[in-house]
Amino acid sequence: MSKYQFSCDVVPQYLPDQSAPDENIYGFAYTVTLTNTGDVAAQLISRHWVISDANGHTEEVKGLGVVGHQPLLKPGESFQYTSGSRLRTPTGTMHGSYFCVAEDGARFEVPIAMFVLEAQTGGSASGRVLH
Repeated sequence: MSKYQFSCDVVPQYLPDQSAPDENIYGFAYTVTLTNTGDVAAQLISRHWVISDANGHTEEVKGLGVVGHQPLLKPGESFQYTSGSRLRTPTGTMHGSYFCVAEDGARFEVPIAMFVLEAQTGGSASGRVLH
């Protein structure tokens, strides 16, 4: 086990009530669970997302914390939050990273594996993770 390590699980969901397909607007929520799987307490400082739609339009989002928080997680602790994104196409992808600082001052990044945003009628998004 690495001294500095977070696991990151993401579950996306299509939001038909926040979408207007006839206007090329597709709303999605994604729930992220971050768990400190390392040996040292560490704090999430910032995020970097790369959001792409099926037409190749890519948007980068950078900022401090997540949903107004910069959680400090001790080994074994988790933090979960839900946020959202809109696309111009019914499918797309997201991936990125979190920048963290450990209690001892070490800095490290946590990769966020690429996942699929997929508008489905009559159900939720598939939640596929691309490797």
